Amino acid sequence: MSSTPLLRATGLDKAYGPTPALAGASFSLRAGEVVAVMGPSGSGKSTLLHCLAGIVRPDAGTITYDGRELTALSDTARSSLRRTDFGFVFQFGQLVPELTCVENVALPLRLGGEKRKAAEAKAVEWLARLEVDDTAHKRPGEISGGQGQRVAVARALVTAPRVIFADEPTGALDSLNGERVMRLLTDASRDTGAAVVLVTHEARVAAYSDREIVVRDGAVRDAEWVA
Repeated sequence: MSSTPLLRATGLDKAYGPTPALAGASFSLRAGEVVAVMGPSGSGKSTLLHCLAGIVRPDAGTITYDGRELTALSDTARSSLRRTDFGFVFQFGQLVPELTCVENVALPLRLGGEKRKAAEAKAVEWLARLEVDDTAHKRPGEISGGQGQRVAVARALVTAPRVIFADEPTGALDSLNGERVMRLLTDASRDTGAAVVLVTHEARVAAYSDREIVVRDGAVRDAEWVA
């Protein structure tokens, strides 16, 4: 694991109207590292993740990814990064209901211009790796929540991203399925060398990380210092 941060944020401020979400937040992530971002509801965890991923622009502060200032990139350039370098797993999976699971996993590759046959072959490999290859030709409404979340993890990993952003990935699952998703996600990320930014409020989920930070009132603190 490199000592040089792959992703670094300094002095991030973000407000929604009169309500501050981030207040001078700073963050760093090394290649291959799994960092859990913890904190109570409304503390700014998800806003931090959205800023780091280039989905939301902060009002102030800088974000540097792989030597490039993310906050200075155009919307098009940031969108391109989200297709090529970043993978996403959200609380409810956000699979496209009209597509089969293999089509859902292949979608990021298809959007990047890859041919259907090659994209779906890679998708099948990742479905097997996440232990849900039996869902390949089913639609999201025909599978369980735990299976759907593993399909979402496969979709996040299929493009070989350098950073995976996981926002409460087990929040809608029971403890057994949550543990399975986290084991498969972290094992796969470590096998591929992908770093993970994991937003959670659950200690059992954060235990899968290499390091924990806490967001309170829009500011970031080291978990050990807070404890």
